[in-house]
Order: sequence, then C-alpha cells, then structure tokens
Amino acid sequence: MTLDLAILLAPFVAGLLVLATHVPLGAQVLKRGIVFIDLAIAQIAALGVIVAGLLDVAPGGWQVQLAAAAAAVAGALLLTWTERRWPEVQEAQIGVLFVLAATAGILLLAKNPHGGEHLRDLLAGQILWVGFGQLWVPAILTALILALWFGWRERLQRLGFYLLFALAVTVSVQLVGVYLVFASLIVPALGVRQHAERHRLPLAYAIGIGGYALGLVLSSVFDLPSGALIVWCLAVLAVIAHALSPPRSGR
Repeated sequence: MTLDLAILLAPFVAGLLVLATHVPLGAQVLKRGIVFIDLAIAQIAALGVIVAGLLDVAPGGWQVQLAAAAAAVAGALLLTWTERRWPEVQEAQIGVLFVLAATAGILLLAKNPHGGEHLRDLLAGQILWVGFGQLWVPAILTALILALWFGWRERLQRLGFYLLFALAVTVSVQLVGVYLVFASLIVPALGVRQHAERHRLPLAYAIGIGGYALGLVLSSVFDLPSGALIVWCLAVLAVIAHALSPPRSGR
C-alpha cells in the first residue's frame, strides 16, 4: 500500500500547533487538579461553532472562530467565578459544565438531518482534511499564546490562566476535535510526571509529536479514523515514557 506523506504534512503541522500550546498548559492543569477543564472548554467552544452553524454562518470563516472564542471565554469566566466561590468542588463543576454544553449541542442539532455527522466531526475531528490555508490564523494565535505563557506565566492569575486556556482551545478544537484536544493536553503530561522536572517539557513534546506522526501514518496506511488512532498512539507512547521513568525513592 502506497503512502503519500505530502498529504499528511498539513495535518501534522496542525497537530504541532495544537501541541505547542497544550503541552505546557497540560502540566499546569495537572498541577491545579482541574483535569477536565480542557474537555469542558473545548465542548463549550464546539457549542459556539454549532450556534454559528445554526445562524447560517459559513463554515471555517472568522465569524465561526469568533463564535467559538466568545463561547470559550464565557465558559472561562464562569469557571473563574465558580473556582472563587466554591473551590473545593471545582472539578465537579467543570464536569457539570461539560455535560451541559454537550447536551445543549445535542438539543440544538436534534432536528438537523446532518446533526449526527456534525457532532461526530466536532468530537473526533477531521484532521486528515486540514489544509495549509486553514493554518495561518491558528499559527499566529499560537505564537501569541506561547509568548504570553512563557513571558507572563508567573504573573497570570486565575482569570488570566482561564482566558489564555480558552483561547488555546478555541484555536485547536476546530482543527482536531474535542477528543484530540483533551488527549493532547493531558496524555503527554501524564506520561512524564515522574521524570525529572527539567526533562518533562521536552519529553512531553516528544510524546505528542511521535503520537501525531505515528497516528497519521497508520491511519493513512490502514484507512482508519485519524483522530481516534492518534489518541491511542499518544496513550501508548505516554505509557512507554512512564514505564521508563526513574523509580521513586522508597519503592
């Protein structure tokens, strides 16, 4: 079976853009103990995309990006408020918000004849069909997010973190889907958590890059859904990285 690597180049670059922001943010999410925030914000951004579609906004246009960003920012502001008021149950509140956003999307698309397909695309993504023309705006926003994160990370308060996180998710959810957004954030961070701190970020990036590359190649060779296969490749590489981590003292 022939493999045309040129076809996979744009999807791979899209994956690199997602990983660029999600790998460093993932470590912070684990540290804060709010693992499901990515799923919640991604699902809220997807809800913004659904609403834009119901308003007959052209797919892929800046209006859709604006709708997704507005929804994600609204979710970030709400989570900032709930963490301030009830910090002891923030993870539960994030879960509830995710369920509400997910079921709202189902209700809004209930009478749409293509609703099931649209929901599947938002969840599993269509990364294999991403073209370079779709990557210019995400590339610019990714550079901005990275500059803010690495330049101002120590000064970011709760609200700043949530807003930056919402922007990162908005950029990525339409490129790769909700599932891959969550996997890109959490799986590499989990795989490297027992390594020395100075090694964690480069190792997490290596897991992410390897997972996307391997998943795209295998999905093309075996004609399997790219997003789902990339998630599994990320998980396998993360398990290997965890297995190779130095033993904890006292084991």
